[in-house]
Amino acid sequence: MRFAIIASRFNQFIVDQLVKGAQNVLEGQVTHDIIWVPGALEIPIVAQKAAKSGQYQALVCLGAVIKGTTHHYEHVSREVHQGITRVSLDCGLPVTMGVLTVETMAQAIERAGGTCGNVGANAALAALDVAKTIEKLGAKS
Repeated sequence: MRFAIIASRFNQFIVDQLVKGAQNVLEGQVTHDIIWVPGALEIPIVAQKAAKSGQYQALVCLGAVIKGTTHHYEHVSREVHQGITRVSLDCGLPVTMGVLTVETMAQAIERAGGTCGNVGANAALAALDVAKTIEKLGAKS
């Protein structure tokens, strides 16, 4: 199997840790490519193109949206989540959500390998699980 990790460069300090967590899970299990995008809002369109390429059996989407002083955070978070879900359903491919939507940098650090674990690793585990389940069902991704 071949997976793609689609990762946002925005808040890269955090996202790098999510990518490492995902890679640690995928190493030795599947081959994978890392595709970097500028920000979280660009994840769904690139995920859609990757899914339609036929090269991948699953996509792991990683990013960090951290609340600021405006409502922009809420709009970005909602659109990214809806976009990723849409790609998965429209393309019939496991597309997992490892995009943090947190209120503080401290919360992001906790979820990028800190006290709350690593969301990137969790997203990669979910992708592996769903891809293997689809394979067992004999269904084409």
